[in-house]
Amino acid sequence: MASTGNWAAQIRAGDVRAVSRALTAIEDREPEAEALLRELFPHTGRAYRVGVTGAPGTGKSTLVDRLVEHYRAVKRKVGVLAVDPSSPFTGGAILGDRVRMQKHASDNGVFIRSMATRGYLGGLSQAASDAALLLDAAGREMVLIETVGVGQGEVDIVRLADCTLVVLIPGMGDDVQSLKAGVMEIGDIFVVNKADREGAGRFEEQLRGILSLVPEREGWKPPVVRTVATENRGIGDLAAAIEQFRQHNAGRSGHSVREERLWKERLLQLLQQRLVETVMGRPGAEAKLEEFAKLVSCRECDPYTAVETLLADAGVGEKTVDAVRSR
Repeated sequence: MASTGNWAAQIRAGDVRAVSRALTAIEDREPEAEALLRELFPHTGRAYRVGVTGAPGTGKSTLVDRLVEHYRAVKRKVGVLAVDPSSPFTGGAILGDRVRMQKHASDNGVFIRSMATRGYLGGLSQAASDAALLLDAAGREMVLIETVGVGQGEVDIVRLADCTLVVLIPGMGDDVQSLKAGVMEIGDIFVVNKADREGAGRFEEQLRGILSLVPEREGWKPPVVRTVATENRGIGDLAAAIEQFRQHNAGRSGHSVREERLWKERLLQLLQQRLVETVMGRPGAEAKLEEFAKLVSCRECDPYTAVETLLADAGVGEKTVDAVRSR
């Protein structure tokens, strides 16, 4: 394996194999991945990250595929991270969006990677943030991040994307009830895909009515864009809306505030991750965790004492009680 310095240089030069190998190292949490990201970080901050979320069946992958075509037509380099559910057997991604986008396989201006959620509830693996940084450093001007689904527990995309698209389609049960409050809060642009379906006009009218009640965020009122991705209709309008949102935030103090907020949340995630690694990385920690789980399940110990003891054993904090068993 090449040194980290050479590896970083290859990535910055856009070497596809080097980028692919680095993404694997990130997903597998190999030790050299962090050193690589440290070296690459000063060369990031240029890519524009677009999150694409929506319920299964809304046509997110086709929409992303069409956006890739649009951006390549204007010579922009594109990276795609398709965050799929994990296989219960291998832990790998099981939807395989790369299969759906095979027509871009020979285009060096497009890099597509399917990533597994690895059990994270938000539909985004913790490695996705690092992967987006990597593609940024590799010179990808647009990074499209497609998530598994959408809902109250799947709003993590706002911690990563500069612009979030919420993809909806008409005819999915009770239209109004299907629009959860959390969805309304995360969307910067709402996309009514499959707009050739019956009832699309009524659905769009309802959606606009709901959005009229949502307060503006930093002077921006989320627009509604109609698309039929399978026929490549409305994609230009969607790309124009994305660019309008980008220009709206460019140079604004609100943009820097948003970026700071994103990094604050990311730093908290890293702290949580390091804390777990510190506690569970000690010899015998797994066995002790299992022991505490049994004690807590039998009500012989409360969970707060168990956690405090695990932290104290790892040198983080102090034990507040001498005895573990409460009775």
